[in-house]
Amino acid sequence: MSNEKRFLPTHEFTMPKMGESITEGTILNWLVEEGDSFEEGDILCEVATDKVDNEVPAPASGKMIQHLYAPKSVVEVGTAIALLELSGEAKTEVSEATKTKAPVEKKNVKKTVAPSKGTQQKAFKVNENVFISPLVDAVARKNHISYEELARIPATGNKGRLRKSDVVNYIAEGRPFQFAQPVSENSGFQVPDLKFDKGTGKIVEMDRMREMIADHMVYSKHTSPHVTAYIEADLTDMVTWRNANKLKFLDKHGEKLTFTPLFIEAVAKAIKDFPMINSSLDGKNIIVKEDINIGMATALPTGNLIVPVVKNADQKNLKELASSTNELVGKSRSGKLKGDDMKGSTFTISNVGTFGSLMGTPIINQPEAAILATGIIKKRAEVIEKPEGDTIEIRSMMYLSLSFDHRIVDGYLAGSFLRRVGDYMEQFDVKRTY
Repeated sequence: MSNEKRFLPTHEFTMPKMGESITEGTILNWLVEEGDSFEEGDILCEVATDKVDNEVPAPASGKMIQHLYAPKSVVEVGTAIALLELSGEAKTEVSEATKTKAPVEKKNVKKTVAPSKGTQQKAFKVNENVFISPLVDAVARKNHISYEELARIPATGNKGRLRKSDVVNYIAEGRPFQFAQPVSENSGFQVPDLKFDKGTGKIVEMDRMREMIADHMVYSKHTSPHVTAYIEADLTDMVTWRNANKLKFLDKHGEKLTFTPLFIEAVAKAIKDFPMINSSLDGKNIIVKEDINIGMATALPTGNLIVPVVKNADQKNLKELASSTNELVGKSRSGKLKGDDMKGSTFTISNVGTFGSLMGTPIINQPEAAILATGIIKKRAEVIEKPEGDTIEIRSMMYLSLSFDHRIVDGYLAGSFLRRVGDYMEQFDVKRTY
């Protein structure tokens, strides 16, 4: 067969790469149906990666020949997802062998289906000696399946070993043991399948982002033994300085000065003092991260939560931190965040005070070791100890809470780190320049 290449009217439209660390995307829907024409730049489909939805434009004018994947399919980057007929010079150069290739059958990949009646079981038997291979662990993490749930999956491997195919089949069946209760072989007691009266009312179906948040939160609570520590900090000097300089800062740098970059600055300094808090667990190994990338939980207009990341926060000055946080918040609210904007977080801050909360008990953003919640800054009468005697003054106080993974962070480290964050906030230099 000749290796000579020629131009053909069909073009393989592939899943684009939407970030350095993105390896796959979920096709949310097709905006151009089979047989319809389109112009260059028209949006052909919407693709989701992690929590970010992306619109994928047409490379040139043409006609949609065939969708190779249906909506809800998860497809690897670089894989053909549609066949197009492009006009002019945009036609793809392919080999003669490609000309005779049969059309690819439309298929769904990794699409979760409802369990059949035969798989809906109310109880399961725990495999207490389940062996979790790195391959099975990767599949479980990708689908937010805890080790506890993995132990419920019937294993078909040698000596009860859980195979990748066992997990894949379990997911395809709709994860029937996700919320099931274990069978007790000793006492004969089984936790009752309580029938709660959930009431009646308007049914609001979860959107895709809310489903992912729910899965991530359940996975985090199942995976990490959460412990939360609390302190309160006197932010009077920080509040006074910020109020006196926010307009000047805006005039000089063109950036709004919120409390977020000031909090990130204090946290980054404390992480350098206690680097073990900036870690994650990989099997029985603790990975202490070299970079200090601070995720900041941000509420969207829809009510959902997203976590954009300030990369290398310890290397940025206040102007750069303000610029980064303002840009990420703006992109979050306008729906313009990219996949890389939310990748690589090593520690997360959740400012629950934005919503008026006094304090919070945040859930760890996996696979991080800890997460900090900052409460509302509230003026209170406080007793201040001075050499000449105690006085009562009006101070700006804030509660801080740190939820940490007790598998890798003990109380001493968590308490010392949290107190150091509070100290940096309290010892704010009111004479600092910017």
